Amino acid sequence: MSRKFQAIAVSFVIGLSGATQGSAQTLTDALVEAYKSSQLLEQNRALLRTVDEDVALTVSRLRPVLDYIASYTWSENQNFENNNTGLGLRAEWLLFDSGRTRLDIEASKEIVLATREALRGIEQDVLQSGVQAFLQVRLALDTVDLRRNNVRVIAEQLRAAQDRFEVGEGTSTDVAQAEARLAEANSNLSLALGNLEAAREFYRAVTGAFPGNVANPPAPPQIPASVEEAASIGVAGHPAILEAQRRVRAAELNAESAQRGILPTLNLDARVTRNWRDDGDDSTDSSVGLTLRGPIYQGGAISARYRQTLAQTESARASLNQAVLNIRQQVGTEWANVQVARAVILASAQGVEANEIAFEGVQEQQRVGERTTLDVLDAEQELLDARTTLVSADIQAVQSVYDLLRSMGLLTVDYLGLPVPTYDPSLYYNAVKNAPATSTQGARLDRVLESIGRQ
Repeated sequence: MSRKFQAIAVSFVIGLSGATQGSAQTLTDALVEAYKSSQLLEQNRALLRTVDEDVALTVSRLRPVLDYIASYTWSENQNFENNNTGLGLRAEWLLFDSGRTRLDIEASKEIVLATREALRGIEQDVLQSGVQAFLQVRLALDTVDLRRNNVRVIAEQLRAAQDRFEVGEGTSTDVAQAEARLAEANSNLSLALGNLEAAREFYRAVTGAFPGNVANPPAPPQIPASVEEAASIGVAGHPAILEAQRRVRAAELNAESAQRGILPTLNLDARVTRNWRDDGDDSTDSSVGLTLRGPIYQGGAISARYRQTLAQTESARASLNQAVLNIRQQVGTEWANVQVARAVILASAQGVEANEIAFEGVQEQQRVGERTTLDVLDAEQELLDARTTLVSADIQAVQSVYDLLRSMGLLTVDYLGLPVPTYDPSLYYNAVKNAPATSTQGARLDRVLESIGRQ
């Protein structure tokens, strides 16, 4: 390689730098921004609010229903025309339905609690993405630094090979080998810079903004002393398991409600109507009555509905059992990943130390003519590989701890102590659970909705 081409290559490397300008950002910053900017969380919070309204809809079935009725009738009989106008009110109230609506209300409440657990699971997914985004940027930055240093070292080897060739102590083969390695190093640096840009894009997608200078990750949270303890925590409190438990209870309540479908219902019906006629025979009609109704034969629909809810209950229980198995498996897998990452760090650190000593030794042997340029280039490549493995292992060790926390159900804002206002799902639920229409409860609901919109 000519000195002119070498200078161009070095300038190219310098021109690709500067991808991490800005103030340093910590892992906590990334997690906070991921939580605050997540549209996935917003989507599922809205979904939870729709489920909250299911409770209100079911509660409303126990309330009286009041309708107005307006009518106009025109009729003709021989040479006479009649115009009749009526205006009335009709009230209907379910007094007794064998407890089915009460069961349906309790089932709706269980679904609300299940959906809250699902939202907590989404929160874990969002925070895990925040951890991944931060660590990917940090790994990409470290890799770029290693690749840039690799280019610098090989460029120095190339200059030394050219100098030796010019004074007759080296060969053109040494120069060509160094040129080839420098071209490869520049290619790898370009790839590393591309990976950095991809990591920055992922970071923006997760947090809403590009990262500045990303700080080194802090020491990860403490984990249990054994995989059995970790699994016990996961089984006892993972959102997926708690959600499944709530859905089992809801299915059981639905089955009990369906079983009572054969029992009677009692309704109060009241009407008052004012009629105006052309012939002046105006009248006011009113009535109050009780209606007791029960099924005799409905083509097998009641029994089919009950069998259907029993099958849904069995399905919910099977889902709960499967959720427990899945969590135990995930905890075991992530626990193993943590141990592997820690072992790789120890081995990689030893490898880096050994390769540093070997590289320095090969350089000294080259100076006295005992080693070739290719030997130095090979030793430098082995050192680079060892350092790259160590950097990757460091990042993976941190990632694996947070993955383990997620498998245990602990990757939440509260457990991590993140400095961010958390979403309280009970605010909206408490405002709508009694099916408010207007007045004080309606005003309170408006304030809750406005507060949610500002978060």
